[in-house]
Amino acid sequence: MKLHVYSETGPLEAVIVHTPGKEVSLVNPDRREHLLFDDIIFEADARQEHLNMIEIFRAAMPDPGKVYEICDLALETLQQEQARIFFTDELIRSLPGTNIHLLREDLLNLDTGALLAFIVTGLTDSLPRATLDPAPNLFFTRDLAAVVGECIILSRAAKPARVREFLLMETIARFHPLFASTRKKIIHIGKQDSVEGGDILVASPEVVLVGISERTTFSGLMSISEKLLEHRVRHVVAVDMPKQRASMHLDTIFTFASPDECIAFPPAIIDRTNNITVFSRVDGHIAVTRRESLKKTLEELLDRPMTFIKCGGEDPIKQVREQWTDGANVFALAPGVIVGYERNTETFRELARHGYEVIHQKEFIRRWQDKPFLPAPGEKYAITFQGNELCRGRGGARCMTLPIVRQEEHA
Repeated sequence: MKLHVYSETGPLEAVIVHTPGKEVSLVNPDRREHLLFDDIIFEADARQEHLNMIEIFRAAMPDPGKVYEICDLALETLQQEQARIFFTDELIRSLPGTNIHLLREDLLNLDTGALLAFIVTGLTDSLPRATLDPAPNLFFTRDLAAVVGECIILSRAAKPARVREFLLMETIARFHPLFASTRKKIIHIGKQDSVEGGDILVASPEVVLVGISERTTFSGLMSISEKLLEHRVRHVVAVDMPKQRASMHLDTIFTFASPDECIAFPPAIIDRTNNITVFSRVDGHIAVTRRESLKKTLEELLDRPMTFIKCGGEDPIKQVREQWTDGANVFALAPGVIVGYERNTETFRELARHGYEVIHQKEFIRRWQDKPFLPAPGEKYAITFQGNELCRGRGGARCMTLPIVRQEEHA
């Protein structure tokens, strides 16, 4: 399989996810903030909500669409001795303040299932005296990497709580055969920088957006911009954002619903100006320009009018409430076919005003379960699913998905 993503909304063909498991039940309320959670999650409901989301994907994806579970990929990867050595040695280097180095031989000798359990939950019966914090954020697979064109950016975590997840993704990308096509096109992040996948949006084959956020540093942005501009990308649009928990990544305040429609959180996107910098490849050099607004910038670079649909509608209080529960964080399965939490009712009302049929997951699946999903030209769907437990982790449908293959939209 040749991995490639040239837009945010091209028909989805392959995606990596992780359904929450035991690791979310191991979050001690006293440690939740250290583990980047505002609340604790009830595992059984979170699992079912996540599985319901995946069921939507399977109904909408073209045959033979693929939904990969990251733990399955990890199990296959860690069976390789080189991969186990790489992961273990990098883990030791990444956690210098622990005594994990004393366990090197034990970790290398664990069976693959026990090693993965230790990575994800911080526990394994095979090493009863060894414990780490759990890795409850693993279901936010988006942050771990980003396929841009035919390259893959391997993210570097901003917070120590997520180091193991990002390292696990790097190990998979380096050693799993699924990533063979990108192995020579890996973009790495410097050890002093951080870039997370939720800050990277592929607007077109030539235009990539990167948020300068709480989790992505300016130096990290500069590093990946230079490397992207060496490939097919012509413009990297840097979006300076509020550095706060509520808007930790660009995709928490801005996502694409179709090639010319976006969902935007008004205070941070529509109302904010002079926060855009464009890095462009011009005659072998990088030109830097300041821009007034994201909307005008996209319209100029993409050469088409753009519609920004307001997360939460017109009411400022509802805008803030629905951004808090990921109203702006939708995931596109195809142009004009998006998935999001049903609780964000005002956002879905806005989508309906813009021609989207708002449809519950059960009705969507019932309608398309016996035939291929082939929407007619102009048909647009906003598919809702319950996420009352999932949203406690502060991430929506886009946060929980790592697309690795999308059809090109002109195809």
